[in-house]
Amino acid sequence: MKLYKTEHGIILEKEDLFYRLPETNWDIVVNRDDLHGWLTLQSETLISLTFTDELPMPEVLAPIGTQEVWASGVTYTRSREARMEESEKAGGGSFYDRVYDAERPELFFKSTAWRVVGNHGTVRIRKDSTWDVPEPELTLFASSSGTLVGYTIGNDMSSRSIEGENPLYLPQAKSYTGSAALGPCLYIPEEPLSSDTIIDLSIVRGSEEVFNGEITLSQMKRKADELLRFLFRELSFPVGCYLMTGTGIIPPSDFTLHVGDVVHITIEPIGTLTNTVG
Repeated sequence: MKLYKTEHGIILEKEDLFYRLPETNWDIVVNRDDLHGWLTLQSETLISLTFTDELPMPEVLAPIGTQEVWASGVTYTRSREARMEESEKAGGGSFYDRVYDAERPELFFKSTAWRVVGNHGTVRIRKDSTWDVPEPELTLFASSSGTLVGYTIGNDMSSRSIEGENPLYLPQAKSYTGSAALGPCLYIPEEPLSSDTIIDLSIVRGSEEVFNGEITLSQMKRKADELLRFLFRELSFPVGCYLMTGTGIIPPSDFTLHVGDVVHITIEPIGTLTNTVG
């Protein structure tokens, strides 16, 4: 099942049928440990909708209410290598290598809800950065109890030039206006996503694809329950929380995003998150 937050309420998609939920408060709807079961009951009592050219589906917004967005890093071997490369260029130490092997994962605050960009929205590269990349990430949604109830797609926009200067610059490299995108929906499966689920990244410049890469969830060293357990260890989230789970797809060191690039991140069965770089 998929939930879409729209300008005219919340739309549920179940088995190719669409339903408008009577409850319009996103935070109230999604913050349920039994979200899948609750939505199943809702679909049994609602009349399905038909969208046409004359009556199109309302504009879809980022699937977030007032939740915070957090992120995790160095969860794939490739991300460890990239972060070490950044650090070494700046004369830094082996911080990221040690994080990869440590018991405690790297977790950091990424964005407030009002800064999050939705599907087809504009993400940004910092004006004081010279090396910028999108980071395609499976993003978890956990209820206020820390229970994993759904997934979406995240784009963790990052300034590699700023991050590489010093690990203490991580907040500036990661958290700025237009640095976080979520969408196109909140996917609520009956069972957790399979480890063979593929994350695909495509970057288009003009009419040319300038980068493409993919990876499976099986390549993640840190698993979802482990990351959420650490996140909720000393933090409370009254209406739940989103957690980006890190990336294993990183363009080569001679690549940087340009204004006007279009970033497509696909994770089936969630869908595709598309953003233009501004």
